[in-house]
This record gives sequence, C-alpha cells and structure tokens, in this order.
Amino acid sequence: MTTKQVPVISFQNISKDYITGTQTYQALKDISFDIYKNEFVAIMGPSGSGKSTTMHIMGALDNATDGQYFLKGKDITEYDEDALAEIRNREIGFIFQSFNLLPRTSVLKNVERPMMYADIPPDQRKDKALRSLKLVGLEEKAENLSNHISGGQIQRVAIARALVMNPSIILADEPTGNLDSKTAHTIMDFFQELNRQGNTIVLITHEDDIAAYAKRVIRLHDGTIKSDTINSDKTHANR
Repeated sequence: MTTKQVPVISFQNISKDYITGTQTYQALKDISFDIYKNEFVAIMGPSGSGKSTTMHIMGALDNATDGQYFLKGKDITEYDEDALAEIRNREIGFIFQSFNLLPRTSVLKNVERPMMYADIPPDQRKDKALRSLKLVGLEEKAENLSNHISGGQIQRVAIARALVMNPSIILADEPTGNLDSKTAHTIMDFFQELNRQGNTIVLITHEDDIAAYAKRVIRLHDGTIKSDTINSDKTHANR
C-alpha cells in the first residue's frame, strides 16, 4: 500500500482578522489548501485579496486567528515566537520585492546573514555562501558591495541568501516587482530551474505573465479562494 505524501504546507480552515478600534477586517475567510514537495505555486489576487496575509502566515511571520497551519506535518499554529523564528531561519527561504540587502555590505556578507543567526562558524558560513552564490552565477561578485551591482544581480543575491540554509520552501513575494521586463523573465527562468532541481516554490504575484511560470495557480478574492488550478498557460511554463 502506498503511503500518502504529507504536504509541505497545509492550511486547514485558516481565517485572519485584523482589529482596528471597534472595526474588524477579515483578511482571510476559512481557506484551505495543500502544497506538496517540488510544487511551484503562484498565489494571485488584486490588492486586498489576502495574498500577502497568506504569505505572512505561511512564512511564520504572522499567526492565524482561526484554523490550523501544518508545516511538514507539524501543527505550528500555537508555536511561540522563538520557535517560529527557528522555523523562519531553517525551513523557509524568503525573497522579497525590496530585496532587503544591506547596501554597504559585501555580497558575501549579505548571503551569510541567515547563518549568523543559526550560530554556524565563520569558516563554514563563507564556504556555504560561496557555494550558494555559485548556484546563481555570482561567485565572482562575492566581494562587491551590494549597492554596486545591477538590479537583476541584487535579486540573484537575494535568491542565494534564501537558498543558503537549504530551506524546505522558498517564498517569493512579488520578487520581480522592481525589475524591468527582460530581467524579470530571466529571474523567473531561474526560479523554474530551481524548481526542476527539487525546490518547493510559492510565488506571490499580481501579474499573469509572471504567474505563467508556475505549475499551479491559486487565485484569491476578498479573502477566499476563487480558484485553484493547474497552469494551462504554456507561454513560459516548462520551456
């Protein structure tokens, strides 16, 4: 008998409320979905649809008001901040639209940052950071300051930093939003290659041409799941 695969991410009846004074805003309304190892999923929706809230809960940056969040089969819904910080550092690689690199710090030191929080010795940090930079084709830029390289190279440094702890999941929040069209598609080609190598990727975007690179698209509207489909747009997918 075949054992059913455990989802890497499982949202079970997740709701999220934000309270301002006497007003309650329900950002997510009882949503459920599973994401499995080696999936490449785009989460889409207009402003206010709940996609950023979904990413924050998924990335252990925020807690749900109701429901359960299982990460690799473990219910982390009630974890305290220290436990969530450990998960963020070891299980999840974050890639943000704003890059979040230290501008007057070398590319190498920026990639090393997650390992500093994990108490990895300096010599091992350098070796692992250089290997991660080699994956994104930027090993020769290791000693450059991060504000002395191009926008596309900065985003690849952010990807190297996300990969350096060998995370179970890569969460990319509008990762091409600050890039020109050509560079954006180059970065998305790279995400596809990472996915082919076995990385589980969840991409937050509002752009259809960027979502076309994913294998599956979950569309949100007003805090609910409008659709959850296998991507039929072959313009970019798996090319």
